[in-house]
Amino acid sequence: MSVPLSADRFISALRAEGVKVIEHRSWRTHNRNHMGLWGPVYGVMIHHTASSNTLGTVDLCYDGRSDLPGPLCHGVVAKDGTVYLVGNGRANHAGAGDGDVLAAVQDERALPFDNESDTDGNRYFYGFEAINLGNGTDPWPREQIDAIVRSSTALCRAHGWGKIGDTSVIGHLEWRPGKIDPRGLVMDDVRTQVAERLRHDAGWNGDDMPSYLALGMTESFTLGSGVWTPIVWDTEGSDESEQHRDGAQVFVTGGSQYNGAVWVYTEGLNAGVPLFVRLEYCDADDNTVKYVPFSGSSAPTLEPARLAFPIVGSVPAGQRVKAAVYQNSGNSISVLRAELRVQVWA
Repeated sequence: MSVPLSADRFISALRAEGVKVIEHRSWRTHNRNHMGLWGPVYGVMIHHTASSNTLGTVDLCYDGRSDLPGPLCHGVVAKDGTVYLVGNGRANHAGAGDGDVLAAVQDERALPFDNESDTDGNRYFYGFEAINLGNGTDPWPREQIDAIVRSSTALCRAHGWGKIGDTSVIGHLEWRPGKIDPRGLVMDDVRTQVAERLRHDAGWNGDDMPSYLALGMTESFTLGSGVWTPIVWDTEGSDESEQHRDGAQVFVTGGSQYNGAVWVYTEGLNAGVPLFVRLEYCDADDNTVKYVPFSGSSAPTLEPARLAFPIVGSVPAGQRVKAAVYQNSGNSISVLRAELRVQVWA
């Protein structure tokens, strides 16, 4: 059984892990403990705020709304990586969710699909709200992801979680049916980074200096409707860490973290019709391990259309990552070129 951390232990754990913390108002005694039990705790849950104003959002998460009193989480993670503490104790963030998921978190085993809302999650989970519009295109800066990972690691380390598996940190969408947050943040990648940090002492920084990767696709092609087509990177502007080793589709390899964007230029895609990009993780034999889908970016009125897709993640050892595009307009379009700009931490 994991007894919730006191305010002193909570903030000490975050600071030891290297998190920049700001104590907001009377967070140490601000909670919903009078409305239900707090603890035992079994994990950390990540959300997005669907907002962009940091200080206004921090106040909202502290005060709550007329229909949902605060605190709405324990900490708010800003784009610059600062964590604002707004509550200590039971908070209105998780709501009812799937008891089978809770059991998997307790056992640190693979998460089942969430299909029920039969268990009070506010009792069992710490919660962090990350500043993000949640529209699938608002970027997740490296500093913000690092703060999410460090905050999650700090609590896992303090409670001794993560010794069996790496599912003590989950997204709201993995807990409650119908939820989409944290949209654009791949929870498998967050868990991979938490697991890596737990293998080191608190405050570990690894290699803080990224290398720069700039690739291009100059050969245009016709993209049919309903067909996923890989992007072949045929030019290198910069490949400092030699991630683009096969000279074609792969742009980053195992043991690395990346953060940047893909731009795709199209012609013939009607305004308002989305183009989709997904990342494909493959093993050394080119077998697909998983797909990471990204929301579509709708074409503007002017052509050629320039569509942007923020990408961020980490690559397990022995795997490599490719990108592919898709559209379902019912007609073929032209993909004129594509560009990729990312920072890579090897």
